[in-house]
Amino acid sequence: MNREDLQTAAETIRNASTLVITSGAGMGVDSGLPDFRGDKGFWNAYPMYERLNLSFVQAANPEHFEGDPHFGWGFYGHRTELYRMTVPHKGFTLLQEWINRYNLDHFVITSNVDGQFQKAGFAENNILEVHGSIHHLQCTVPCSNDIWDNEETFEIDHATMRAGHTPMCPRCSRTARPNILMFGDYSWLHHRTAAQERCFDGFLQKNTGLPMVVIEMGAGTAIPTIRNLSEQLGHRQGAKVIRINPREAHIRGGHISLACGSVEGLEGIESELTHQS
Repeated sequence: MNREDLQTAAETIRNASTLVITSGAGMGVDSGLPDFRGDKGFWNAYPMYERLNLSFVQAANPEHFEGDPHFGWGFYGHRTELYRMTVPHKGFTLLQEWINRYNLDHFVITSNVDGQFQKAGFAENNILEVHGSIHHLQCTVPCSNDIWDNEETFEIDHATMRAGHTPMCPRCSRTARPNILMFGDYSWLHHRTAAQERCFDGFLQKNTGLPMVVIEMGAGTAIPTIRNLSEQLGHRQGAKVIRINPREAHIRGGHISLACGSVEGLEGIESELTHQS
């Protein structure tokens, strides 16, 4: 990360009319959330799964809610409580300050299921959660299209990663599950996310041809959904991408690459914005 790139990023934000924030799992690292990068990263966060020889892909599999729901909710119940306790880092505040300072129409697209953008104060109708949210539940079967708020509390036995209780579907009394797109999933109810997608499509149509800055944070190549979306947006007329990533910051010419964490990159841009003013 060099100052010239920071200066270009700051100038891009100052000249933009619209801001699209795209984020992957790395966005939460500065808030103290675990990095699941590779099996070792997952096992560092959850050493009990290393003893069970289970990868993140295996732990985050919907089959557990049918075959052993207490085990399935051991992982997702722990994450629910973790996300509820987590305080969004300073980067969220900086983004909101830029939105207000430069009067930017904005939208958030995230592959994270943690609800941190809502917790930080971003409006619900300006967020697209492409993999769903842990803060919403659905029937495992599912017996209906109902999606409801996750108001459950969880106590987890960390030695076995089993939950003390499992949420139940109010319609059929079978096990409920998070409204999250998991690995090998075949029963995820996607209409909540589809409604968010329609809002995002409307946002793009409304802002066609206007100068746009896309700020991407913590989106890796292992599951490249967010990176691909950022690059697609970068092809729009008047759009420029700022990619912030400590390991995989590379991006094609014409866009901006900052090889650092989210907070460091955003603070660096803010320093230049303040200096330029």
